Amino acid sequence: MKVYVNTLYPILILSFIFLSSCQTVKKVSFETPVDTTTKKINFQAKQTYELKDTGVYASNEFDGARLNGFRQINDSTAAVIISPENTPINKSAYYAFKTWANTSKYFYFKFQYTEGHKHRYFPRLKVNGRWRSIDSTNVYEIGESTTIKVKLEKTPLVIASQEIQSSNDVKNWYTTLIKGKESYVNLSIFGTSKLGRNLPVLDIYKGKPENRDLIVLLTRQHPPEVTGYFAFQHFVQTILDDSELSDKFLNRYRVLAFPIMNPDGVDLGHWRHNAGGVDTNRDWSAYRQLEIRQTVQFITETLKNHNSKLILGLDFHSTWYDIFYTNQIRKGTTLPHFVENWFTALENNIPDYVVNEKPGNSKKPVSKGWFLYGHNATGVTYEIGDDTPRDKIKVIGTVTAEQMMRILVSK
Repeated sequence: MKVYVNTLYPILILSFIFLSSCQTVKKVSFETPVDTTTKKINFQAKQTYELKDTGVYASNEFDGARLNGFRQINDSTAAVIISPENTPINKSAYYAFKTWANTSKYFYFKFQYTEGHKHRYFPRLKVNGRWRSIDSTNVYEIGESTTIKVKLEKTPLVIASQEIQSSNDVKNWYTTLIKGKESYVNLSIFGTSKLGRNLPVLDIYKGKPENRDLIVLLTRQHPPEVTGYFAFQHFVQTILDDSELSDKFLNRYRVLAFPIMNPDGVDLGHWRHNAGGVDTNRDWSAYRQLEIRQTVQFITETLKNHNSKLILGLDFHSTWYDIFYTNQIRKGTTLPHFVENWFTALENNIPDYVVNEKPGNSKKPVSKGWFLYGHNATGVTYEIGDDTPRDKIKVIGTVTAEQMMRILVSK
């Protein structure tokens, strides 16, 4: 009897956890559904390549790397072969690799993309722990066959589309950020990705959580989009800056900040998709992908358990230029005048800044549509340009947070 009880008990517990995690949440209908069933991905072979004739090496053996092949063209040039995780896929040809040589030398790297894809990202270099853009005079033939020239040393340098911000880098950031603020920032691991990586959330408020209006902040649904993540960082840091404004805001509102929505895609060096081969920002309807399903479940339970209402959702991304994608439907929503008031405040408080807004109601199942159709809330896709200067991103991220708080505390 004793053996039977000890064996049954953990099975019952596991069954309860499984059934709880599978509780249905309200699905949201969109005009143009998207098939987000899991699809096969092509894992890159992790290895260090050696060009023996030239003494040059290249490696993708680190989180966030993307290098699918490396071969010598001539004594001074190598082909860098880059493929996506699967197709069809957005034109975000991401690359990242380490390279070095036995002797100091200048060397050329010619990017070759499979399936007709073209070069998108202007190369960034990490040398001695610091990131910088490559000198434009060392970039040739922008387009399908971009070539760059770099100086190689014995110490590896990183060549990448954007600064690498792996899931571990993200963890280091938020762990440092919330140190000493644990009384009003609650870190939770609310789930895991398809490959078992943690899904973290920062639950931010002062006082009791009951009956609080809720703001949701999302980022890194798309792995290479780190400029949007940088804006997210400055946005959250401003909310937590212990100012008088922040104190008033956090005593009235609650914020759920999700700092990495697609950790598998980030660490695997994906162009766009998660480990299920899907664009997670097309899954905000049926929730077929684990990352979105668990996020929706967590938000839903938070609202239900504390009698709260979701009033605003911001999803931080990157594209070719700074832009805010907004919903046209505003009358009768939670914050019908927020967007126009917010954008006016930004233009008044950021020098020489003009808001680039593209309004349009979401037809495909993206997060800003989920905020609107699922919660009658204001939803914005907050995009930062790939090449927006990092000091400007800091200003934009800081001021957008400040002005959001000012508007909401004056309600």
